[in-house]
Amino acid sequence: MEGKKSIATFAYSLLLSKKAKDQAEKAIIIGAITSFILHLLLIGLAHFRIIKTGDYSELLTNPISAIYTPFSFILVFEVYLLVYYLPRSITIYIGKQYEIITLITIRRIFKDLGNMELTAGWFSSKADLQLTFDILSTLILFFLIYLFYRFNERRAPNSLVQKQISPETEGFINQKKGIAIIMVVILISLAVYSFGNWIYASFFSVGQMLGKFNDLNKIFFDQFFIILILTDVFLLLISLYNSDKFHRVIRNSGFIISTILIRFSFGVEGLLNTALVVVAVLVGVLILGIHNLYEKNLSSTEH
Repeated sequence: MEGKKSIATFAYSLLLSKKAKDQAEKAIIIGAITSFILHLLLIGLAHFRIIKTGDYSELLTNPISAIYTPFSFILVFEVYLLVYYLPRSITIYIGKQYEIITLITIRRIFKDLGNMELTAGWFSSKADLQLTFDILSTLILFFLIYLFYRFNERRAPNSLVQKQISPETEGFINQKKGIAIIMVVILISLAVYSFGNWIYASFFSVGQMLGKFNDLNKIFFDQFFIILILTDVFLLLISLYNSDKFHRVIRNSGFIISTILIRFSFGVEGLLNTALVVVAVLVGVLILGIHNLYEKNLSSTEH
């Protein structure tokens, strides 16, 4: 038993410690800068017809599209931060989900800007309408995430009143650490697989591969949010050992609903896609706000 605990502690220290986070951040910055330069170089080579890219490599048509690649590295780091904060705070872990879907929307804006055509019939173009929806939804999401973290800050002082951690809480934290370690391994494997397929489809694509990657924003994150839904459900179940209070069960259930709505957004396009994302984050904000009111009411009743 002691051996298993030491292995888990070593794995957690290796993958999710403060030192590991700092190292991952440096690696991501180097990767983002390098990928940006390489992408610009490929665009230049394609422009002067030094390399043949085929008709499907739309990310090599405009220098603005090069922003898409380093932004993908930033998203990878956000995914890592999500797992990093899972054992430390469920609400920050959920907040990172909202940050990720917002960054996905912004990344899509950068991609679409590179292929945008300014015409008089702006609102008759499906692509231009999607760009408009994405810009407006980004502003709304940014504000909702601000509210989410504000609600979490107001809740934090109350949650720190009890400085002594109970054995149940310590056990729950250790369980979350175990889940986080497993998630890191799964997500690294998924990222390597998705990135390899993305490189092949973008720069060496053949007709039959194109259908799988008609929306680059779905790559990795389509499966990623399925993993998050399963993780959220598992967290809800093991949290019942720590607390069966009604408002906490509802809060965690609401977070699951929010994640499911985000996952559904990958299956639709246009206004419905934007609406699902905004509603998903709004559900999370309202759930946390109402949960805080419950805790405030319970604490005043106990006193």
